[in-house]
Amino acid sequence: MNAASELIPLEEISADKAPAIYGTNILDRYVKAARAEVIGEVPDLTTRKGRERVASLAAQVSRSKTAVEKPGREYLKRIKELPRAIEAELREFSQAMDALRDEVRKPLTDWEAEQERIQRELEEREASIEAAIKRLHLACVTKVEDDSATLAQYLVALETEYRQTDYGLRAEEAGVVYQASADSLNAALARRKQYEAEQAELAELRRKQAEAEQREREREIAEQAAQQARQDAEQRAENERIAAANKLREAEEATQRAEDERLRQQEESARQLREAEERAARAQREADEQQSRLDEDVRRQVEAQQQRERDEAAQRQANTEHRVRILTAAKVAIMETGITEDQARAVVRLIAAGKVPSVSITY
Repeated sequence: MNAASELIPLEEISADKAPAIYGTNILDRYVKAARAEVIGEVPDLTTRKGRERVASLAAQVSRSKTAVEKPGREYLKRIKELPRAIEAELREFSQAMDALRDEVRKPLTDWEAEQERIQRELEEREASIEAAIKRLHLACVTKVEDDSATLAQYLVALETEYRQTDYGLRAEEAGVVYQASADSLNAALARRKQYEAEQAELAELRRKQAEAEQREREREIAEQAAQQARQDAEQRAENERIAAANKLREAEEATQRAEDERLRQQEESARQLREAEERAARAQREADEQQSRLDEDVRRQVEAQQQRERDEAAQRQANTEHRVRILTAAKVAIMETGITEDQARAVVRLIAAGKVPSVSITY
């Protein structure tokens, strides 16, 4: 092998020097060197010496092979174990570097977590404020059966809700919503009070009509009593006439004084009968006149009340339509500046509520 001076001599090959030999296309040079040492001779095989020489050259090749192969096999065994060691070392290295990375990044990670917590709190706060503003919106929703006392309670509850809630940056919006709801409730309360007053007035009219009907019943009772009185008087007169006739038949010798007394009693009975009839007639006329006047008063009051209700309803409808037209025109004009419809509506509500200094809407 000395012929290849650039190669590591066979006797010096070891596992430590293996990286410089194996896997670097050098082994074929060892094969060529070994070939060069043994192929050039042509021993005489007919002699013992020649045959021993061939055997010696073959053994020399085997020794060269072993000198190169054995260290290579040892090196190969070592490099097969190396991946496991490298893998374990890389695993420990990776874990240590990850821990170092997390340690270095921990202030940023903690800061990001804190920012997420703050953002969640802000979102929860915004959701809470949104819910509170929706409650202000819904506060002005009333029911047909709500009376003035209930509507007044709604107003107190609305103000309490508004005063006790922190709306943060949306305080101005909440104020507009609160004022709109309060105005709506106040308007509903005013309408309800007017309705209740009108109902009370109608109840009073019904009471008066009931009293008139009661008086009519009393008049009928009085008339029946007068009729009964006439019948009683006639019956008494008949009885007296019968008694007088009987006395006349039984006592023809009665004195003129008895006759005069009888005549006086007849006249008195007739007078009482006439007076009873006259009183009954006067009572009937007075009752008829009073009932006629009462019926006319009730009719006029009912017609006047109905006319007032129609006029007020028409006026309220006209006012509402007029206000809607004015506010809609104002909203459309403001939208021409480029803002959205919701923003324009909010501006109009602020102006209508008197929240914008020196600016007003003329209806």
